[in-house]
Amino acid sequence: MGVSRLDVFYRRLLLTKLFIGGWGKPEDLKRIFEFRKIIGDREKCKSLVPKDYPVYINKTEELADCHVQEGFFISPLEHLVPGILPQEAIKARFQFIVPKRWQKNRPVCIHLAGTGDHFFWRRRTLMARPMIKEAGMASLLLENPYYILLRSSLKNVSDLFVMGGALILESTVLLRWLEREGYWPLGMTGISMGGYMASLAVTNWPKPIPLIPCLSWSTASSVFTTGVLSKAVNWTQLEKQYAINSRYEEEIIKLLEYCGVCVPAVSQEYRILLKLLSQLYDLIPNKNVSILRDINQFLHGHFFCLLRALSGYNTHGRKTDPAECCRPSLHKESISFMKGVMDECTHMANFSVPVDTSLIIVVQAKEDAYVPRTGVVSLQEIWPGCEVRYLKGGHISAYLFKQNIFRQAIYDAFDRFCVKYPDLH
Repeated sequence: MGVSRLDVFYRRLLLTKLFIGGWGKPEDLKRIFEFRKIIGDREKCKSLVPKDYPVYINKTEELADCHVQEGFFISPLEHLVPGILPQEAIKARFQFIVPKRWQKNRPVCIHLAGTGDHFFWRRRTLMARPMIKEAGMASLLLENPYYILLRSSLKNVSDLFVMGGALILESTVLLRWLEREGYWPLGMTGISMGGYMASLAVTNWPKPIPLIPCLSWSTASSVFTTGVLSKAVNWTQLEKQYAINSRYEEEIIKLLEYCGVCVPAVSQEYRILLKLLSQLYDLIPNKNVSILRDINQFLHGHFFCLLRALSGYNTHGRKTDPAECCRPSLHKESISFMKGVMDECTHMANFSVPVDTSLIIVVQAKEDAYVPRTGVVSLQEIWPGCEVRYLKGGHISAYLFKQNIFRQAIYDAFDRFCVKYPDLH
């Protein structure tokens, strides 16, 4: 199956760069990966979030067909991995859209946000309000960490993993709170990145639960290495950091557990040379061009390209592309490292299988250029018994015009749960 032209065209319209700060601090990645080993095992997580974890409602608004409650709580990730969250993301915020009249039971679906889905308006308008009208179903919209107050700042690759860990735990808080308040049945959904995050959260929930991930798949690694979003990744910064800082290779790679990860190593000699040339360049007074030329002759021109790449200057004193000379090998190495760290934190095979996979309905676009499925383990292999529904077209067209199909999948999954577990509440 080909890829959607609309997906490719839409991506070209967006000028933003991803991960402009680089990989993130090695010590942060190490803490995240160690914690992933805990939240990836459902049995180890049973006591991480107390059943009476405090949740607060601080505002209520009445609309024509529903009540809108706004609330907050402290993210459990702040207690479990202190200091890993930015200060503004420690307080998790949500909006709860409750119908004035229930049709049957008191069903609630938690919606996690996709990339760039700031605040609550989009999910409330496109999903929550129609779900009240069509099925009398309430929706709880959780704000993404880093998206607080309409600001997204995923500057580092590590930020995405911190977001994932926070959302897994915060979803558990909300599910437990909804149980205490007597709502039933409960389920989770999300579109694109929200679908990934909802899937990760459900792997951690100790009971059967409907899950409806839309426009997401088994891992986010293909999104950033082969999908159209890979063109927006700031590879120049990532390559430079990976080459110069040996901790990514010497410490981080050892923590990657997903089978099949193969991250090419930067040779020790090559790394030493990079550091040596970087230090040498720093010693050149006023970046004297004549001295640069002497160094060029001394190194016979072969390694000087590395000096130019690190320094940002050519032999005529003009700025040059930092990746001009050493990009070919470093680019492959950086892509492999990206695949490794993404698989470590987002691949569903690294997490427990949901309690009942028959309650999972996946909605995917056949020509999705954002979430490539080629060469990626399918969700059916990881979660035997789940259902996959394919839509014609790509990621963008499905998001813009197929929200009704997403909602129908939610209703079907909830109905399936009620038939199978009528007394589980």
